[in-house]
Parts: sequence; C-alpha cells; structure tokens
Amino acid sequence: MPLAPVNGIELFYECIGPIASDAPPLLLIHGLGSSGDDWAFQRDDFARSHRLILPDLRGSGRSSKPSGAYSIRTFADDLWTLLDQLGIATTSILGFSMGGAIAIEMSLLQPARVSKLILCNALANYRTDTLRKWYEAKLQLGFVHLLGLRRTAGFIARRLFPHDDQAPKRQRVIDVLGANPKRAYLQTIRALIGWSAIDRLSELTCETLIIAADNDYTSLAEKRIEAALIPRAELIVIENSRHGTPFDATDRFNALVLAFLER
Repeated sequence: MPLAPVNGIELFYECIGPIASDAPPLLLIHGLGSSGDDWAFQRDDFARSHRLILPDLRGSGRSSKPSGAYSIRTFADDLWTLLDQLGIATTSILGFSMGGAIAIEMSLLQPARVSKLILCNALANYRTDTLRKWYEAKLQLGFVHLLGLRRTAGFIARRLFPHDDQAPKRQRVIDVLGANPKRAYLQTIRALIGWSAIDRLSELTCETLIIAADNDYTSLAEKRIEAALIPRAELIVIENSRHGTPFDATDRFNALVLAFLER
C-alpha cells in the first residue's frame, strides 16, 4: 500500500497513467471528508494522457489522522512534499470543493511549479462574511455535533444527489463520509472555515479553469468575482448540476478538463 512519510504523518496516494516519463502529471485533490477514490469517474479518461497522482489528505481516507489543528496551508505543504518525494517538479492541479482551496494555496506557495490550475465548485474565500456562508459553516458543525457523522452524511448525500436515480451515489456518500472519525472530520471543516486567498488571487500566474455548477450551494456570483481577479482565468458554468459535478455531469466535466489541459 503506497504510504509516503510526509511532515510527520503517512500520506496515502496512488499514481496511475502512462508509463512514459514524458506523460504530464496531474494532481487530483478530493473534497471534504472523502479520498482519492472520489475520482473514480475521471481516472480512466484522464489516465490515458496524464500521469495521475491521487492522494488522500491528512485526516481523510487511508492517510494518518493526527490530533491537533489542521489548516489549508498544512494540506498544501503535505502535497508539495509528496510531489517532491515522487520527483515531480511541475504539475497541473485539479481541486474539487475544499480541494480547490488547497489547489489555490499550492499555486500561491510555488507558482513556478504549477502548469495549469482547475477548480471545480470551489471558492477562494471561506470567511463567514456573508449570511449564506455563516449558515453553511454552522450547519455542518452543528449537524456533526448533534446527529453524528453518519446521519450528517445522509443529509449531505440527499443535498448532493436528490433524484431517485441517484440513490447509489447517495449511498456512497453515506458510506464514505460516515466512516470518517468525527474528530478528524471536524478538524478538517475548521481548517476551511476562515481560510481566504481572495486578496492574493492576482498573484496566480498559471492558466486557470473554473468550473461551476449552476445549482451549487456555493455562490456562483462569488465565483464570477474571483474569476475576474485571476489574471488568466476562464469560468465555465455547467447547467443542471449541483455540488457534485464530477459525479452528476461526468461526461461534460471530463471533456472540459481534458480540452483545457491539452490545448
């Protein structure tokens, strides 16, 4: 089982894709409380042309779940250390949801090493500076404390995949999120709340693709503002999709990512 010693913990990761040394690397960063397995609907398509690195963040999946506070900067440092150990000097990065915040932080920490940046249903500012974001933060923390993680996962699953034909996707969310240790999950949420790169977006130097679902519970208007602050950013809105765009609009999402990486 591939475990890398990283910053005092063990980080689980997978590498898949072409054996050729010139295959461009692509780091895939999962969302809150999940793992690299979340990219199941992307890995076959992307691995035809790219060397994929799929880590589990600290506190998630098969990686260590240390005590103490987590932070977006710590997640970013972990992943750069992993890439150093793998001998990867430059990479494109795709981050989903919280993974997008980590991808932004990585790009700001070491801009010369990021070829292209792709953000899906992510924000650059998770300060609770609007009523909507305050409500989302309190909702997540409150549900976990009051209902426990598995029942909270059921609520999240229904929100992500409300349609009858999406029952298998709902069950997977319940199984994956519900298996998280409560302490590590709460620490991961707290790492995101209050983090912001909104004042640093003009420092991003790579081409950036922002993919936003029209029915996501994070603000589309806010994403439009953020896209305007990034010097080389393009925003594409996917219709009839909710927060789980890589799952509920797989073909469209995969095509957009590959076209952006290959152009």
